[in-house]
Amino acid sequence: MSFIYFLLIGAISGWLAGQIWKGAGFGLIGNIIVGILGGIFGGWLAAKLGIGGGGLLWQIIIAVGGAWILLFLISLIKKA
Repeated sequence: MSFIYFLLIGAISGWLAGQIWKGAGFGLIGNIIVGILGGIFGGWLAAKLGIGGGGLLWQIIIAVGGAWILLFLISLIKKA
C-alpha cells in the first residue's frame, strides 16, 4: 500500500511541478516519473538540510520542490 501512496504523491507533485514550470512538461507519464524522482530528491535534500515534517501536505510540497528543481535542471541541459 505504501508503494501506491508513493506513486500518488509522485503523480500529484509531478503534475504540480509541470504546472509551475511551464514549457518543461513531459506529458502525464513523464511528469509522474519526474514527480517520483523529485520526491526522492526532495526528501533527500530536506533531510540534509534538517527540515522535515510527516504530513501529507508537507510530503507533497517537498516532492513538488524536488520535481521543480529537476525540471529546472532538465531545461538547462536541453538548452545546452
